[in-house]
Parts: sequence; C-alpha cells; structure tokens
Amino acid sequence: MTTLVADTAIVFTRELRPLLRNPFSLVFSMVQPLFFLALYGPLLPDTPGGSALQWFVPGIIVMSCLFAGSTTGSNLQYEMQTGAHERMLVSPLGRPALIVGRALKEIVPVAGQALLIVAITLPFGFRPDPVGMVLGLLLIGTFSVGLGALSYALALASKNQEWLFWTVQQTLLFPLLLLAGMLLPIEDGPGWLRTLAAFNPLTYVVDAERALFNGEPASAAVAQGAVAAVAVALGGLWVGIRAMHRA
Repeated sequence: MTTLVADTAIVFTRELRPLLRNPFSLVFSMVQPLFFLALYGPLLPDTPGGSALQWFVPGIIVMSCLFAGSTTGSNLQYEMQTGAHERMLVSPLGRPALIVGRALKEIVPVAGQALLIVAITLPFGFRPDPVGMVLGLLLIGTFSVGLGALSYALALASKNQEWLFWTVQQTLLFPLLLLAGMLLPIEDGPGWLRTLAAFNPLTYVVDAERALFNGEPASAAVAQGAVAAVAVALGGLWVGIRAMHRA
C-alpha cells in the first residue's frame, strides 16, 4: 500500500507539472462552456428564487468538468505516440499508480476551472453558498477522477488510432450533456427522455451541484449526486487499472 501511495504521488506530481508551468491551459477546455454561458444564459428566464444563473452556473461547472475530463486521454495518446508511455511502463512504478495518479490530477484543473467560472459570474448576479460551493468542488472533483480514468482507458483501448478516441468521445459527450439537463430542465419533457436521464449518472451530479451551490447540502439530490460521483470514480478507476494492466 505504501508503494502504491508513493508511486501515485510521483505520477500525480509528474502530471501536474505541465499545468503549473502553464496555468493558462486551463482556459482552453473552458472555451465551449463559456460560450454556452455567454450566449445561452441570457435566454433563460429568471427563477422564482432569483437570477437564472443560480440554476445555470452549477450546470456549466459540471459541463466544464465533462469537457476537460473526457478529453484528457488525448494527453496519454500523445505520450504513446512519442514513446514516453512505454518508458513509464518499464519503470519501477506500479501500473495501478499510472492510472490513479493521472486520474487524481484531474481534481486540480476541474477545481481551478470551477473557481474561475464562479469568479466570472459573480458580477452578473450569481451568489453561491460558500459551504455548498466547497462541498460542490469536492463532489465534482470525485466525479472527475472517474471521468479522467475512463478517458485514459479509452486512450489505451484506441492505442494509436486517434480518430477512434475522438469518435467515441464525441459520440458519448453530447448525449450525456443534454440528458443531464445542463442547458434546459427535463422535468417537463416526454417520459422516454426522463427515463434516459434517470440512467445518466451525470443527471444526479448536476442536480447535486445546483442544490449545493444554492445552500441545500442536506437535500436528497446531494445524497444521490454523491452516490453517483463515487460510483463513477470507483468504476472509472477499476476500468482504468484493468486497461493499464493489459497495456
């Protein structure tokens, strides 16, 4: 266990170093969520509780996590093309640590992006609950670990076929996003749409983020979102570790 922790720390530090050297890289994966925020947010009517941003911004934070986490496997594909990944495989580092360290690193950019989105929306009337925001960052960080691990597993399965990685990622990304109700509420949608949304773990994470950022930490939505985030994290790590063992 001690070796796994030490190896994971080494991989975590190695993966984090490029981000610390170039923190502006955080912005690149936020471009599309920020476009949705700027161009779609003004179209939404205010809610009975206040500004529409109270409903919309937590969904945009989850969207930013989804865009960043689902594309992070492309970094591993680049390392596979340059031979850096093969050198890591023959190093003394344990293979589970190669996935766990990478996946844990995803918490840092996701938290940074969430804080940046909050800072951008504060002047426009978004008012997050401070305690709920901290809990929301923990929740989205947990979810990002599983999402990142799944993205790395997809990169390993795609090997050097970059087109395959992006085809699968893009095919899954937007259905998951739309079925989670990030852009529009789906409570009044047709039954088949609500049924599909009920099988989407992202739906529960989005609902939990909205409850937390609006100061409702003891709600059922938060409990369901926590279960969904932990399930995705554990499932993603399990799939990722198996993929790394086969690499």
